[in-house]
Amino acid sequence: MKPASGIAHGLIERLGRSSRLVVLTGSGVSRESGIPTFRGEEGLWRQHRPEDLATWEAFDRDPVLVWSWYDYRRRIIADAEPNKAHRAIARLEGDFDDFTLVTQNVDGLHERAGSGGPVELHGNIWRARCTKELTTVDLPGNPLARIPPKCTVCGSLLRPDVVWFGEPLPMEAYETSHQAASTCDAMLVVGTSAVVRPAASLPLVAKHNGAFVVEVNMTYTPISALIDATLIGKAGDVLPKLVDALLDRRSGMRSGNDHQDAEAENGVREPTAS
Repeated sequence: MKPASGIAHGLIERLGRSSRLVVLTGSGVSRESGIPTFRGEEGLWRQHRPEDLATWEAFDRDPVLVWSWYDYRRRIIADAEPNKAHRAIARLEGDFDDFTLVTQNVDGLHERAGSGGPVELHGNIWRARCTKELTTVDLPGNPLARIPPKCTVCGSLLRPDVVWFGEPLPMEAYETSHQAASTCDAMLVVGTSAVVRPAASLPLVAKHNGAFVVEVNMTYTPISALIDATLIGKAGDVLPKLVDALLDRRSGMRSGNDHQDAEAENGVREPTAS
């Protein structure tokens, strides 16, 4: 492979010709905004693994403890800001008529960056769900005025509207993301380890159905050998360059300055970029 200077031209050509784009994001994008994974944190949470708190059993046993942990997380997220990767994705959305953003993150930073209505595979930490009526409500208060919060309609406990360990994904979110992956002609996979299923299967669904699939990550992942291109680096560094080049290419195509690229036409696998 030849070294990449910026983003390889053939990759931009292929993405530029797409009309139905899906972007799938994972925790790597949020981490660049300073949001930790909440493992090994100082204080109370050093004694509790997320796997022991983010379960229905833990909530049933001690809802105060579980909500205290989520309130702690919400305070950290509230102080964070969308980063360059979030904003680059929002710019992409504005240029594609057929665009779907699918995220595994629960922090709401995509919306704050300007993205409209991402498909939230794992829910949203700023919402809660009634344990009796199953209705959802927004919980914008930070910190929470009451722990644990209760439903204002029936008085039952509210739980965070997020997917806990051992729970299935929300059916509508999964069906929407699977349909988008099945029908897109290009997908960007950003900041995800590609090991958490069923989200990790979406790039392979897209590839199986003929899409051009590119990942942006700090390291290679289990899907790297199965997709079209891997760009190695921080999402906040790589994505703005990729989006700048892609939007310039699409602008040139709309203005009639459309030249075929031999690499793109021959489907050459792109080199990694650092």
